[in-house]
Amino acid sequence: MTQVLLSLLALSGLGALLAFFLEVADSYLGFYGECQIRINEGEKELQVSGGGTLLSSLMDQGIFIPSACGGRGSCGYCKVQVLEGGGPLLPTETPYLEPEEVKGNVRLSCQIKVRRDIDIEIPSELFLIKEFRTQVEGMRNLTDDIKELRLRLIEPDTITFKPGQYIQFQVPEYEQCPESVYRAYSIASAAHEPTGITLVVTRVPEGLATTFIHEVLREGEEIFLNGPYGEFYLRDSAREIFFVAGGSGLAPVMSMLSQMAEEKITRNATLVFGARQKKGLFYVEEIEALKERLPNLKVIFALSNPEEEDRWDGERGRVTDVLEKIIKNGANKEAYLCGSPAMVEACVELLTKKGISQELIFYDKFA
Repeated sequence: MTQVLLSLLALSGLGALLAFFLEVADSYLGFYGECQIRINEGEKELQVSGGGTLLSSLMDQGIFIPSACGGRGSCGYCKVQVLEGGGPLLPTETPYLEPEEVKGNVRLSCQIKVRRDIDIEIPSELFLIKEFRTQVEGMRNLTDDIKELRLRLIEPDTITFKPGQYIQFQVPEYEQCPESVYRAYSIASAAHEPTGITLVVTRVPEGLATTFIHEVLREGEEIFLNGPYGEFYLRDSAREIFFVAGGSGLAPVMSMLSQMAEEKITRNATLVFGARQKKGLFYVEEIEALKERLPNLKVIFALSNPEEEDRWDGERGRVTDVLEKIIKNGANKEAYLCGSPAMVEACVELLTKKGISQELIFYDKFA
């Protein structure tokens, strides 16, 4: 039995090693010449150099597909319908595709290599996504590990977006990053101030983008971004609203609240903002200012693990503990959630038990 297991392990290791060398060989030796990408039955036809991913090939031609992870294959956002030329479905794609999507030839564009002519379908509105040249206008630390980044738009000099949407931030090459990469960040600023945007970035240990933003980037430098993207935005209804945010997940909620204040939306609303300790709370003064303009807004700060020096007399526990207390039933309510996947999933489970339909629970997970 032991001999069989060792043989299987050896074969598995050999297979993995062979796959690695094939990938390396493809990267260095593969030459596929010029390939054509045909989009939406010829609405656009692009000539590209073969060998790159479909996502990057489209981006090089100014067509930006949503990709919250910047093409790392970990978010599942960059879906396109591939009608011909995409090759076989890859194991790296299947965890992110529903059975109906597989039947409909939906693929992850970051995983497909352009090795031949390829025929795809994408929503026409993606042709409207733009690349923006910006300049860092200001930076400040909101907490020990969260930084605010203010960007002034240069070309184009204005942006139109729905509060709650996100952009893709281009991280240039630097010491820890041998090639340019993209990462997604929600817009925290108000949509009625279109000449600049504000991002809120949590430091991730050894993260290429967050290390660059927290340690390398300086005021006055230029940065490229593209967008806007996403279906996370305030719906037009008369239902009571529950906003739930954790950490930098507060960013899109701040933009939505600014929209409500600017448009004088008087719906009953509650914001539940959670952190571990008091030092993790930020934008407190800005939230209080919005409360002055939104008389039907209730704000609850919750700490899951307050320190003794916090002298905290507010809500204690996770945001789900707060929601459990304040929501008696889900009738005529909708929710907007933004934070870690675990937080979002726990909130969705609780809110559906309370009777809020899943169709009325909107969220953006910050992985």
